[in-house]
Amino acid sequence: MELIMATPSVPEPVASFIAQVNDHDEQAFLAAFGADGTVDDWGRIFTGPQEIKAWSDKEFLGANGTLAVETVDQVDGQIIVVGDWRSTHANGRSSFTFEVDGDRIATMIIREG
Repeated sequence: MELIMATPSVPEPVASFIAQVNDHDEQAFLAAFGADGTVDDWGRIFTGPQEIKAWSDKEFLGANGTLAVETVDQVDGQIIVVGDWRSTHANGRSSFTFEVDGDRIATMIIREG
C-alpha cells in the first residue's frame, strides 16, 4: 500500500500567491502585494512593486523559483508556510511568513525553514 501525503491547506490569499509563483506569473505575483507591500528576504527589505520586481527578476521568479509546501501554521494573524524552495538562485527548506491585508499580501518574510 502506497502512502500519499496530502499538501497542507494554505489559506487565501497566500494559496493563490504560491500558485502564481509556481506558475511564474509575474503580473499576478506583483498584483498580489498591496501598494506598500514588502518583501523581507533574510533582512534585505524591498518595498513597493518596483523594488519587489527588481528583486524577483534576479532571485525569485526570474530564477525559476518554485515552492513545494510542507507545513502551514497560523500564528498571531500571520500565515507561516514552510517548504522546499527550488530555483537557479537558491535552494533548500525555507520559511515564508505572510501578513495579509484583505486580499493582498502586506509582508512576506523569508528565512531558513
